[in-house]
Amino acid sequence: VQLQASGGGLVQAGGSLRLSCVASGFTLSNYAIGWFRQAPGKEREGVSCISASGGAIYTADSVKGRFTISRDNAKNTVYLQMNNLKPEDTAIYYCAADRDYWHLRHPSSDFHYRGQGTLVTVSS
Repeated sequence: VQLQASGGGLVQAGGSLRLSCVASGFTLSNYAIGWFRQAPGKEREGVSCISASGGAIYTADSVKGRFTISRDNAKNTVYLQMNNLKPEDTAIYYCAADRDYWHLRHPSSDFHYRGQGTLVTVSS
């Protein structure tokens, strides 16, 4: 059972990246998925999350209008399209899966599954 985030890299401000979160060993369509990020010396921030059906989506104010979450259950994959990146978006991004969408919105304990992160670096 594994969640694997990928797609990070170094990009100039104003550029774009698309992160992917691929599940193996379990069916992603049964889970809500969240993207989180953590920059050095800062607390974890919930960036965006999507319910299992895709009917509910949350996007943090800090990235609203720039980041878009989507899911392709046939590919067992969730994406985070990041446009107009800013230096303050620099962080390690990771995805997490939980059967409870609201737990991703308001974490109070460990998620069912959490992937290793992918580093996003935005240069000015």
